[in-house]
Formats: sequence, C-alpha cells, structure tokens
Amino acid sequence: MNATDRTPADLLRSALGADPGRPLVTFYDDATGERVELSVATFANWVAKTANLLQGDLAVEPGDRVAVLLPAHWQTAVWLLACASVGAVADVGGNPAAADVVVSGPDTLEAARACRGERVALALRPLGGRFPQVPDGFVDYAVEVPGQGDRFAPFSPVDPGEVALVVGGREFTGGEVVSLAGGSDSASGTGAGARAGARAGGSDSVSGTGAGAGGSGVGGSGVGARVLSGLGYDTWEGLAVGLYTPLVGGGSVVLCRHLELLSEGALATRVESERVSIVRR
Repeated sequence: MNATDRTPADLLRSALGADPGRPLVTFYDDATGERVELSVATFANWVAKTANLLQGDLAVEPGDRVAVLLPAHWQTAVWLLACASVGAVADVGGNPAAADVVVSGPDTLEAARACRGERVALALRPLGGRFPQVPDGFVDYAVEVPGQGDRFAPFSPVDPGEVALVVGGREFTGGEVVSLAGGSDSASGTGAGARAGARAGGSDSVSGTGAGAGGSGVGGSGVGARVLSGLGYDTWEGLAVGLYTPLVGGGSVVLCRHLELLSEGALATRVESERVSIVRR
C-alpha cells in the first residue's frame, strides 16, 4: 500500500507495482477439491478484463449498482475489484430488482432474474469453466471475459468519497474500505465496519500471531501475512480478512469455501503446506 492509495483499485495497482509475481489469492473449494492460486499479476489481469466487460459491454457507469450474488470465491474477489475500478457500487447479496446489473452464481439464478438490467452468470466451476448450457436470460461470464482487454482505464476518475461497497446493511465509500482494512478499528474487530456486518466464526492464532497481534487490518494481519480465511463474503469482516486487508498489508489470503468439510487434521496440514500465519473461521 502506498500513502496515495485512496480506493481499492489503487491498492491493487500498488500491489502490482511492488511485486506482481507474489501470490495474492489461493482458493480452495473443499466440496470439489479445487485449488487455484493467483499471483498479483494474474489477479489484476482478471480484474482488468472484468472491468472492461463492465464498462464496455455492460455499459456500467460510476455510481451504478451491481448486485453481487456470489459466495466467497476467487472470482467474487475479482468482481469486487472490477466494480471498484469502474466506480460502480458492489452490493454484496443486494436486491437484484434494485440493481443496474446482477452477477450470480449457479445457486441464485432465480433470484437474479428480478434484475431488469444486464444479468451475468458465473458457473463457479474449476479453472473458471463455462456453464454446459448458458442460463436463459444471462450472459456467461466465462464466455464473455476472455476476449476483453488486458488493460483497463476508467472513462471517469473514481471518486474515493463515493459509495463503493454495500455489505451487511452498510455502505462504504472507497476511501473507507481502504482505511478500515488497514486501520486499528478493523484489527480489533470493533470498528464501525466490523459492527455493521454479522459476526462469522472465530479466529485462531498460528505461529504466534492472531487477533491480538499488532499490524494492519482485521485479525492483526501484519505486513506480508498469509491469512487462511473460512469466513463468508457476506460481512465486512469476511471481506476484509479475505481480500482487502491482504491488499493493504502486502500479504495474501488462502480463501476456503466449505471449510467446515475439512477435518482438523487436514486443516493443520493445509496451514503448514500453505505457510499460513493466521487462521480466521
């Protein structure tokens, strides 16, 4: 993070400039056995392509609302940063009927049909695979995104004072996302952002670090920390631990979906093999 970073998109640009080859998001789905690891450069490429899809093909403008009906997943993280890059409001779990665009996983397609605007469906299959058959009334993200440009430039500058994220019943400006993800309030779990969302799970400390440790972000994840998160993306805490704080602190996240299916022994093995310093679940 640089002192000039004022939006989530700024955080990603700084991470890309600092060390594009380092891991940023390692994703596990313990229901399917999937594992995907994205470096900063690879993640940023997905974000650029998705932002180009939003701004170009879907005609999304700053302030437009994108209902994000997706679980904690590496592609969800991509969409959140893409919305921030365009200046759109990422409304996590938001009402599709009130949104300009809806982005849906396979389990929420019926609810997503309430959106009168553009509808994008994600199969959430391993390696970003396509739907065997595109759902009626949707475009398939995996079909549309590969041909998008690898570089993105917004038509209008993104204002850090405008709402960028809605989660757990609270709106956050881009500037608030950056400051809360890196601030002491969110580290203690008692800040305004943390209070707004529902509490999810607990925290464990590994290698002598944990919720009481110093450093930036939720759970005391200091500079360069590698955090394993089993938290959902439906609260500020889950989003901070599972995306924004690693960006602020130059760290990385091991994002685990369906972590409850993993035995304690298998979790310990993963913590060791992935060189995790903090566990949040």
